[in-house]
Amino acid sequence: MNKDINPKEPNNNIGYLLWQTTMLWQRQMNNVLSKVELTHTQFVILASLGWLLKKSNNVTQKEIAHFSKTDRMMVSKILRTLQKNELIDRKEHETDTRAKCVFLTEKGKNTLQKAFKVKVHANNEFFSNLPDQERFMNDLKHILTQQ
Repeated sequence: MNKDINPKEPNNNIGYLLWQTTMLWQRQMNNVLSKVELTHTQFVILASLGWLLKKSNNVTQKEIAHFSKTDRMMVSKILRTLQKNELIDRKEHETDTRAKCVFLTEKGKNTLQKAFKVKVHANNEFFSNLPDQERFMNDLKHILTQQ
């Protein structure tokens, strides 16, 4: 192999390590969230909606996508599944006739509460070996604010 193409070993490549860690973390999150019949992506969209609803009663798909830093088309697909599973519902926006507001159903609120419990426990367990969790979180926040 040409050494100019791959100058670093995979275990010394921060992007590759981040990718591997993310895949491992997502697999574990999907496993624990399956107990409440959610995928990790569904949980993120549902949780984003829950957080946004604390500030506004008129949350749109576009706002969920922006807040979660997720593709709008993927959010649309996830919302359709969540609506089919009776976790969310949609209604006409009060001022924007092109947009629909998204809100949690009672079943959605209950499912989200259960999901948060298992997710927090799983996150704590996954990240328990980090020497400085607060620094790691601040480093992640720094990366996100630079994008």
